[in-house]
Amino acid sequence: MFVTDHSPSTGSISAQSAGAAKTPGSRSVAIVLFLSLGGLSFAVLQSLVAPALGTIGSDLGVATSDASWVLTAYLLSASVLTPILGRLGDMVGKRKVIIVVLALLLVGTVLAALAPSLGVLIVARVLQGAAGAVMPLSIGIVRDELPRERVSVTIGLLSAIFGIGAGVGIVAAGPIVEALSWHWLFWLPAILVAIALLGAIFGIPESPRRTPGRLDLVGTGILSVGLVALLLAIGEGQKWGWGDGKTVGLLVLGAVALVVFVFVELRVKEPLIDMRLFQHRGVWTAHIVALAFGFAMFGTFILVPTLLQLPSVLGYGFGKTVSESGLYLLPTVVAMVLSGVAAGILIRKIGPKIPMIVGGVSVAAAFIIPALGHAEEWQILVSGILTGIGIGMALAATSNAIVESVPASQTSEAISANTVIRTIGSSIGTAVIAALLSSNVTAQGAPTDDSFTIGFWASAGVGVIAILAALAAPSLRARRREAADAGVDDFDELGSR
Repeated sequence: MFVTDHSPSTGSISAQSAGAAKTPGSRSVAIVLFLSLGGLSFAVLQSLVAPALGTIGSDLGVATSDASWVLTAYLLSASVLTPILGRLGDMVGKRKVIIVVLALLLVGTVLAALAPSLGVLIVARVLQGAAGAVMPLSIGIVRDELPRERVSVTIGLLSAIFGIGAGVGIVAAGPIVEALSWHWLFWLPAILVAIALLGAIFGIPESPRRTPGRLDLVGTGILSVGLVALLLAIGEGQKWGWGDGKTVGLLVLGAVALVVFVFVELRVKEPLIDMRLFQHRGVWTAHIVALAFGFAMFGTFILVPTLLQLPSVLGYGFGKTVSESGLYLLPTVVAMVLSGVAAGILIRKIGPKIPMIVGGVSVAAAFIIPALGHAEEWQILVSGILTGIGIGMALAATSNAIVESVPASQTSEAISANTVIRTIGSSIGTAVIAALLSSNVTAQGAPTDDSFTIGFWASAGVGVIAILAALAAPSLRARRREAADAGVDDFDELGSR
């Protein structure tokens, strides 16, 4: 078996020399702003089109089920390209790759805004999906460039932004389509992407850290097959039928391919994803928490708007419009912002374990409340605030837990894996909640009240899984020992004491 040498001496500079080259305060603020805009744009585009699929399909002359490929293409592209581009960032330079990524996002966004047909729109969404690598590349840049006292807080903010962006997309979609048209779902984010791209070109320095090597083409191919098969089955299973041959076949193919990928990556000299990183408790517990929170985040983005938009004559709906129901998620978005920053400060003082636990408890409580009763608006609002607190805390904590568990030269690679795992969780959450709502309907075809209760309880159960994984995360002493074993030479600089 080949053993990959990821020691700091291989293609990366020492922590001492890196620390000496940290970016001064005024410029670091600009770096964070540009990275935040790029991350926000990607996250907004992930969810912005979901409430408008019916409008898009009608305008392009296709069924809503066919228009759903606008979401599927984006998801598949992001899942496949994120680990590839994250690894390239560690190899050739994070700034170079993030410029390419933002350029692809801008081209894809403008193309989507101009798209005359569904086929062109799907191609545009594939290009946009490349920006899934923005988060791992951004966190890598922050670790390399910012003063050490700002790293954990900034990572917390950037991590929360991906949840914030998804919430903003759900909130803003209705008003944008009603006031303008669905094309503006892409024109408006394109402005943010353009600013972020210019900022990356002129305002972000190139990190001196590198992990030299070659891209693992065999592993890339196997991982692509596995992720595409798995996510396609999850995304289309509801439409095809979970017992349909296509669904089952793709699930089996995806599972087998991912198992083969693990064995291959353990044996190649320069893996796409170093599977040995997964043996660290700080890494695998963070991955489980990310999987659970991906489920919970999109669970609430489906359950809450659907419940709010159902007619009040049913006895359990609230009769809100798409725009009105989106406003109910504003407290969730605000809570994500505040808790993401607060988590970064806490992590600086006490490490990521406690914020991860708090995040899990908050999200579990957020779903237990409406599971017990969701007839009043206050129950929805309190649930949303707790969801925002939980997501902001947990996403910030998982990213920081991984950063302090792996060498700086593998930051983008490790965060890429976490991003893909969270995307898989989001896909599973979307599929499971949609299946629960559609499997128990009234004579008029509306989801029954019981189906919402079951959906809330299912999401609460996933929150409990997150709590258990967070409790299993290593203590400070264990984190320090694991960091030393992994070759992390900037553990104390990252703020965990």
